[in-house]
Amino acid sequence: MLLGSVLNPVNSTIIAVALVPIGRALGAPASQTAWLVSALYLATSLGQPVVGRLIDLFGPRRLFLLSTGLVGVAGVVGALAPNLGVLIAARVLLGFGTCAGYPAAMALLRSEAERTGRDSPGGVLTALAVANQTIAVVGPLLGGLLITVGGWRATFALNVPLAVVAVALGMLRLPRPAAPGGPRRRGELVARLDLPGMGLFAAMLVSLLLFLMNLHLRDWYLLALTVVAGAAFAFRELRAATPFIDLRVLGGNTPLLATYGRALVAYVVAYAFLYGFTQWTEEGFGLSPFHAGLVQIPMFLLAIGVSVLSGRRRGVRGKLLLGAVGQIVACAVILTLTGESPLWMLILVALIFGVPQGLNNLALQNSVYFQADPERTASSAGLLRTFAYVGSMIASSASAAAFGHHADTAGMHTLAWVMLGAGVVYLLLTLFDRTLGRGTGPDAGAAA
Repeated sequence: MLLGSVLNPVNSTIIAVALVPIGRALGAPASQTAWLVSALYLATSLGQPVVGRLIDLFGPRRLFLLSTGLVGVAGVVGALAPNLGVLIAARVLLGFGTCAGYPAAMALLRSEAERTGRDSPGGVLTALAVANQTIAVVGPLLGGLLITVGGWRATFALNVPLAVVAVALGMLRLPRPAAPGGPRRRGELVARLDLPGMGLFAAMLVSLLLFLMNLHLRDWYLLALTVVAGAAFAFRELRAATPFIDLRVLGGNTPLLATYGRALVAYVVAYAFLYGFTQWTEEGFGLSPFHAGLVQIPMFLLAIGVSVLSGRRRGVRGKLLLGAVGQIVACAVILTLTGESPLWMLILVALIFGVPQGLNNLALQNSVYFQADPERTASSAGLLRTFAYVGSMIASSASAAAFGHHADTAGMHTLAWVMLGAGVVYLLLTLFDRTLGRGTGPDAGAAA
């Protein structure tokens, strides 16, 4: 489960240092290579809650094996891609392929807690967070090494052995689902899929994300389609016997909604830094892909340490507040950077970002585990990732708009103002969330 859950972040972080080499090789500007980021998150934003719901109904084994196998296929397609269009298609496949890992891990954790009667997952939740942070440490550096040795295509080929190992481990270790109890039982499960709800959710999300990818008034029809599809989705879900997303329960779960809101703005900041700042260190500051990856290492190392130290503490308010302050301070420092700044200032920014990177992810993950309906743990975890990926799409769109054809210092400063605004919203959402005063644990989850 740890390996499956990191397939998405490894592809997220590796591509950060590969964007510039890919653009040079294929003759594509930064505004076009940004689609390599957007494509993965478009697919994953849609797939996470859908696959999560399927996992809630059918168990993690089948969905994990199928999705993770798709990761290997995407690795082959990307490694052999002749142009940017095929490369974007490979990233879409990667997005769908990495959908099952995290929801499956959360669902398995919940089922094991019920089986053993021990609902104390702090150590395992911390392990999930640290595993993702560790991959984030390795990703930029590994990406730089792979590009140096085998070119940018090696960053896609890496998915083939990772998928093979993950599928093999899944076949050996994942528990087989209980017998479905005959055709009637299988028919009941299929009836609970709510395919119309999934379709309307897909229409709403895809139109929204396409609008966010290239913000412009000429694309107003996409926003209109989002509103229409959203209204139809809400109408359907409020009347469905077994809704895809139970809006009645979700609407009454204010703590969980607040957690989703925080995830959205937190990932605007995190991914604008991951992609935008990394591109600037290469094009605006003059670092190689390998050295650009090295600059990220202090952030992720500190994030791992922060996650380990704070992982077993249930309270989340302090973590969220400190993470919010860290985001704001880091953005303020970025506004002082220029192409002539000393290298130690870039490392300082990375270190400051390490604090919110380590605290926010862990706090949001723990919040969802305790705040979600136990029967919808996987789909709730998937929905957390969907909100996070919407935030990452906003970050990608902001990066493309700020940089245009070249990631210069003026564009980096523009992006930093966007990040600063999102960081302030994150702080306000935390300060005015009274439910955090009770902490996030079993009692808080019950109260929610």
